Amino acid sequence: MEIPTEPIGSIPRPPQLIEAMRGAAEGRVSEQELEALREEALAQTIAELEATGSPVITDGEQLKPSFVTYPIHGLTSLSADGVVIPFADGHTRQLPALTAGPFRYQIHADAYLEHAQRYAARPIKQAVISASALSLLYPAEGIDGYSRDAFIADLLDEAEADIRRSLEKGADSVQIDFTEGRLSLKLDPSGGLLRQFLDLNNAVLERFTAEEQRRIGVHSCPGGDHDSTHSADVDYASLLPGLLGLAAGRFYLELAGEADRPAVLETIRTHLKPGQRIFVGVTDPIDPAIETAEQVRDRILEAAESIPLDQLGTTDDCGFAPFADDTSTARATAFAKIRARVDGTRLAAAQLG
Repeated sequence: MEIPTEPIGSIPRPPQLIEAMRGAAEGRVSEQELEALREEALAQTIAELEATGSPVITDGEQLKPSFVTYPIHGLTSLSADGVVIPFADGHTRQLPALTAGPFRYQIHADAYLEHAQRYAARPIKQAVISASALSLLYPAEGIDGYSRDAFIADLLDEAEADIRRSLEKGADSVQIDFTEGRLSLKLDPSGGLLRQFLDLNNAVLERFTAEEQRRIGVHSCPGGDHDSTHSADVDYASLLPGLLGLAAGRFYLELAGEADRPAVLETIRTHLKPGQRIFVGVTDPIDPAIETAEQVRDRILEAAESIPLDQLGTTDDCGFAPFADDTSTARATAFAKIRARVDGTRLAAAQLG
């Protein structure tokens, strides 16, 4: 039997691209020069991903400024004083805040998909940001003449279009990045914020047919930026029941980095629903050590004790560089880990089959 295996999304950008992005922001590099380096990085990344043997690939997010801010890149109605996300090592990321409506995406993810399709010979999974993450753009004090309800209505329309356009353009599947799910329980241990997030995302997912939902997945991890997390100290078991209640067919769940994998797997087993495919994380992007194929195999065999084989898949815990300026993981390390995942998945499939 075969066990499906897929990457999450981002691959570290080449150093020359990162430097060019800095140069463009400072006016030292032209937009034309930057675009040429982006295109080169995209083509190289896809070639290297396909060389790992991965049956499904992504674009490595080489053209995105970050996994979360791509839809608003270039939007002028923003201020810099949005929600601050603290990471365990002390560094932070800050989202912008919306200053005026109506809210519209500046770019939809299918534009990245179309670029990648020029170079790819294998099916492409397209990652999109969740409606719940972008809901954090609306300021607590409100916006004159543009209510939160009006913003949410616009946001749901845009989030639906982001998914639908990629499905219609031929994406093998669409993955919704929902890393704020676990973080919400840190910000609000009562679970109220998580319920708001889940309701928002379900409001998008319920606009799709059952057949379309089978091609839509949700990714959860405790964050990964500069080899640090924002919510790994939050009990995963508090997130998973609600997460698995989303109207999606696929779930990409961080697992390799968990201290107590058996407990997480037991929670998954308890709340797993028929027809859902669980892609368990078997490589840890934050750990600099490169897993062996045998280590990956053993993690899959462990997961197979709790998850039926026809509902099991494998993935990486998180993207390797969700923010464009993250250089904490070398590109060679990312590709080596992906290759170990692919090879280890084959070993496990052979043993289980």
